[in-house]
Amino acid sequence: MGASEENSALFPIFVFTIMALPLVPYTIVKILNTFSKKAMTIHCQCSVCSRSGKYRKSIFKRISNFSTCSNLTLVLLWIVMAVLIYYIKHTSHEVKVFEPFSILGLEHGASDSDIKKAYRRLSIQYHPDKNPDPEAHDYFVEYISKAYQALTDPVSRENFEKYGHPDGRQGLQMGIALPPFLLNIDGASGGILLLGIVGVCILLPLVLAVIYLSRSAKYTGNYVMHQTLSAYYYFMKPSLAPSKVLGVFIKAAEFMEIPVRRSDGEPLQKLFMLVRSELNLDLKNIRQEQAKFWKQHPALVKAELLIQAQLTRESKALTPALLRDFRRMLELSPRLLEELVKMALLPRTAQGHGWLRPAIGVVELSQNIIQAVPLSARKVAGGSSEGVAPFLQLPHFSEAIVKKIARKKVRTFQELRDMTLEDRVELLTQVAGLSSTETKDVEMVLEMMPSLTVDITCETEGEEGIQEGDIVTMHVWITLKRGSGLVAALPHAPYYPFFKEENFWLLLADPVSNDVWISQKVSFMDEAVAITAASKAIQELKEVSGASLKETNAAVREAVERVKSGSRLVMGKFQAPGEGNYNLTAFCLCDSWIGCDKKTNLKIKILKRSRAGTRTGALSEEGAGMEEGIEEEEQEEEDEYDDYESEYSEDEEDDKDSKRNGVVPAAGTAAAAESSDNE
Repeated sequence: MGASEENSALFPIFVFTIMALPLVPYTIVKILNTFSKKAMTIHCQCSVCSRSGKYRKSIFKRISNFSTCSNLTLVLLWIVMAVLIYYIKHTSHEVKVFEPFSILGLEHGASDSDIKKAYRRLSIQYHPDKNPDPEAHDYFVEYISKAYQALTDPVSRENFEKYGHPDGRQGLQMGIALPPFLLNIDGASGGILLLGIVGVCILLPLVLAVIYLSRSAKYTGNYVMHQTLSAYYYFMKPSLAPSKVLGVFIKAAEFMEIPVRRSDGEPLQKLFMLVRSELNLDLKNIRQEQAKFWKQHPALVKAELLIQAQLTRESKALTPALLRDFRRMLELSPRLLEELVKMALLPRTAQGHGWLRPAIGVVELSQNIIQAVPLSARKVAGGSSEGVAPFLQLPHFSEAIVKKIARKKVRTFQELRDMTLEDRVELLTQVAGLSSTETKDVEMVLEMMPSLTVDITCETEGEEGIQEGDIVTMHVWITLKRGSGLVAALPHAPYYPFFKEENFWLLLADPVSNDVWISQKVSFMDEAVAITAASKAIQELKEVSGASLKETNAAVREAVERVKSGSRLVMGKFQAPGEGNYNLTAFCLCDSWIGCDKKTNLKIKILKRSRAGTRTGALSEEGAGMEEGIEEEEQEEEDEYDDYESEYSEDEEDDKDSKRNGVVPAAGTAAAAESSDNE
């Protein structure tokens, strides 16, 4: 019984230890990560963003940010730990060693007469005939009597002197740190113990495995459903116009799972009337077009109308239920748009190229959703290929203000950005009619907008010139500058209710053939990661070229300084095509700002092979084909476009098949790079 009680007392200590092993290091790491975050303001400070409440750190906001599932679970576990510590402290007791001399109050080596005197004295105090207290009776039987016997009985005394116990040698006792009722295997307790063992050792791992496998079978690593990727792959076409990208985007399985309630009918009808001009309906047959629109799957209708509510800034007209669905769609949109870009850039051709036109369309759609600007605002107007869309992302701007400043020969967004501060303030206050506070807001946003420069070179390592079949290395430095001096920043997006980081897409493409040779996502948010990547890439490049250690270290230091000053290094390899001249363009597209994209023209010349052997290694970048045996008809618009511009002004059906000029997976050269800004 004593051993059972001892095991029961150890059970809280066992539970405490099991909980503390993972909990303590996890808490330390979480605290260190919290204090290591820089307390630097990287979001827009204009009054429109302030009124949106997205960055407001009120007490309720702080509680909401803290009250995440992981944080609350962590606090709860620490409360349990504190309760266990209190319980162990107040219930634990030390195991007392049997010491007969101490029990009788004698010194070691006392004589027999002293032992008898001490026993008689304690008997008067604790004997049941003298003291009716039950505790006194137990103490007399368990301790005093045994102590007297151990010291007066020759055998017991010999055992005590040899083994430290009157009963002789004591074997090693082992137990289980579990409560007594679980150790009693008779009756219901045995069933409880059995169920506990089966549940913890068998059922719990099995349930976790099933949940993990079912989730991994349904979602990709970017938490996008496999069904969504299948739909995007099927509907993605090489000639997909930017104005048609929205129709593909809303076919995500995540949007289809959002319930369509009966109560949504009337609010959606009202929303339809508000955004009808943005739905590309044929006004000549408006009734037939409306009927056709409502005959679509209800989930598609709801998804398109809610996205249009964001683009047209009509979310105030939504009911609370629709507003929850609206926020859910906007929360999912960035990752879905990223996967849609990747699907457009997926190697489809025999040469392993992706498609440029739909990729640009997806990035433009992302810009419009983040900035809440209608797609129709991209129609070419006033000499600008992007229309009035870039102006509408500025606070307090409207189409009427754009028309006013156009009379002063400021027709493009870049012209507005290139003006001096004094001239721009005069234009906004005297011509546009903005107040001084509103003008200050505009200046704040313009200072947050990125300006990009792209420095690109392509060369065959260790060789002069590029010959057909060579493995070419593309080396690109993208430099970002802002008027505010920040490198990492959050975009001005008061109508997008969630935090959104800037991301950029670098595309090396041939606009004429609609082929993307190399693509890569670039971020300016994490400087440490960029330094590590640039240092490793430069070091490997120098080692291959046979540079000395001193030269390698100098090149790495230079790369690190460039990264700290706001540059990012992008490198890629691809195989040179056949002999000829190629006019490529490096597009650097931002997924959050309108009018901040950059393109750099690259003229390359591929020479006929004259070196011995062939240089045909396996491609390591995205330009390599990902799957074999995928056959698909490639559709291409009849009129090929020569330059990059939005095409929301024309919604032609591009269903005519045409053959494309064959080009081997692509090449670049160290030829001259001519940069030109998007208008």
